[in-house]
Amino acid sequence: MRSKFLVLLLAISLVGNAYFVLFGEQPSFEEGQVQEMQTRINSLETENENLKTEINQNNESLQSYASQLESYRSRVFELENGSQICPAGVEGFATLQGPAVFQKVELERSGPFIRQNVSEEGALLNISVEIQPGKGRVLVQTTPLMGTVFQDAANTAVFIAENKTGRQMSSSDIIFSITAPGEIPEVDGPSAGALMTLLTISAIDNNTKLNKSITLTGTIDDKGNIGQIGGVLEKSQAVKAGGKTLFLIPRENSQLIKYRYIERNLGGFTIVEQKPEIVDAKEYIEKEVGINVEYVDTIDDVLRYEK
Repeated sequence: MRSKFLVLLLAISLVGNAYFVLFGEQPSFEEGQVQEMQTRINSLETENENLKTEINQNNESLQSYASQLESYRSRVFELENGSQICPAGVEGFATLQGPAVFQKVELERSGPFIRQNVSEEGALLNISVEIQPGKGRVLVQTTPLMGTVFQDAANTAVFIAENKTGRQMSSSDIIFSITAPGEIPEVDGPSAGALMTLLTISAIDNNTKLNKSITLTGTIDDKGNIGQIGGVLEKSQAVKAGGKTLFLIPRENSQLIKYRYIERNLGGFTIVEQKPEIVDAKEYIEKEVGINVEYVDTIDDVLRYEK
């Protein structure tokens, strides 16, 4: 009798669950919530594309090093076998300020607790290149001591400059100097590659005079393409503060993700959410920062602005 009673309760429970599944009220999403979810999905997709771009840049960098190594090996073979007479060393100098982003860490005390706040700020670096007779070495000196990625950017910059000018640097030493004014934390990253390439071309061809009111940011690959960088907004603010009038940025940075705060009242509580929005970088920077911006795709685009 007891088992029959339990079977009956089980049957009633199953019927009740089936009723609620089939006929019960389903949760609904408001149109605003759907749009917000779609915006977040779009933002994540954009970030995913940025990560893919970074991976591609790393792969292109490896290919660039392989191409440079092969070129240098061929040059050494020619010199060792006397197939060409070693040309006289090239001499030259060029300098320009370029933007960088560094992390600023501040400690904030709240009662017995200490919280670490990390923010990003822009700054202008003094970047110069000196070419003098030597042995084909590419050297980088930084003050204060900075990351080794500058060396990779320097190697690629020289490789592109040789191709653009038709001059071989095997009998010259190329020395890059990167100085951060004031006491700032360590700066690293390949985003100075395009600017270092421009400086090298200018130093090789002493007839090329640089416009000091223009500066740029962007990576460089072995084909002369200018690639995406980070912190474009912080860099533009530093460029504006430094008195520049035109800022050249990679076209791959044409989309800028901004966040606006939305307040909602829920059960007597105020909930603050961040809603991402994608805006055109050129339009936003020109309006909010107050400096002219142009997109560039290659080092040839940069050279056209410098003429």
